[in-house]
Amino acid sequence: MGEAESEAKTLMRSIRRISPQREENFSINQTTMITGALDQLFGIINLAGFSIGIFSILVGGFGIANIMFVSVKERTHIIGIQKALGAKNFFILSQFLIESIVLCLLGGGIGLVVVYFLAFIVQLATGVAIVVSVKMVILTVSLSTFIGLISGIVPALMASRLDPVEAIRSK
Repeated sequence: MGEAESEAKTLMRSIRRISPQREENFSINQTTMITGALDQLFGIINLAGFSIGIFSILVGGFGIANIMFVSVKERTHIIGIQKALGAKNFFILSQFLIESIVLCLLGGGIGLVVVYFLAFIVQLATGVAIVVSVKMVILTVSLSTFIGLISGIVPALMASRLDPVEAIRSK
């Protein structure tokens, strides 16, 4: 790289007819300077996206938990009937956890569809291909499942611990 730079300087000096005693009136840019600036820019963009993503996950988790609390409250009577007929606590718990996970997976799936659609629009408009890696899709699905599990655990535990008689009377 150093030899190529030295040869380019010699060639530019002869093209511009600069004597050896005079200072150069040109500069040689290296691609590392440009890529360094672009790396810094994309680092800032990634940090902003990560911050927005964390807040979105937090708000989504609270939203799913709220939905699950309402779901437990509305189905308290049905839970009481299920428990009176012999449903185990684990069955009630898993029923609400699966519902919570499915809600989060639906949200994650809708988010992935939106990302693919936006990537397609950007590709049509600018000709720049945006690649969504399989690793990120797997991470998204895993994160959605985890958030569903965390958001639904308290309402599901509440539902599974209801007294059958009190739950039936709640209507």
